[in-house]
Amino acid sequence: MKVILLEDVKSLGKKDDIVNVNDGYARNFVLPKKLGVEATSKNLNDLKLKKSNEAKLAKEQLEAAQAFAAEMAKDEVILSIKAGEGGRTFGSISTKEIAQGYKEQCGKEIDKKKIILPEALRSFGMFEIGVKLHPSVTGTLKVKVVEK
Repeated sequence: MKVILLEDVKSLGKKDDIVNVNDGYARNFVLPKKLGVEATSKNLNDLKLKKSNEAKLAKEQLEAAQAFAAEMAKDEVILSIKAGEGGRTFGSISTKEIAQGYKEQCGKEIDKKKIILPEALRSFGMFEIGVKLHPSVTGTLKVKVVEK
């Protein structure tokens, strides 16, 4: 019997896979526990429509992330930190401060967890910071650190 899986099943396959199982296994385990449905023509058509809708949504999200990355490349965030004698800084700039500064200065929000910062910014100057907007799109943001 052919079955469309509604959830990941360890010994059978992943969600939305079409698998062949024994009739007894399907009737006594897969179907009663709502782990899958029988692969009728209606259910196969529903699966096809669902996959095409998911592909369309994924494409739209990718395009939106690419557009946002293009906008972000033009923006610049200016942040300030205290300095002591000899141009040494007190403290550092973290991802939270970068996200907050971007929201205040540019009016757009980014998640602080998506900012790729190898280490906190502890010196003055211009830095290009990576921001993970989508699994395949990484934007760059210019951050200028100045003395308070």
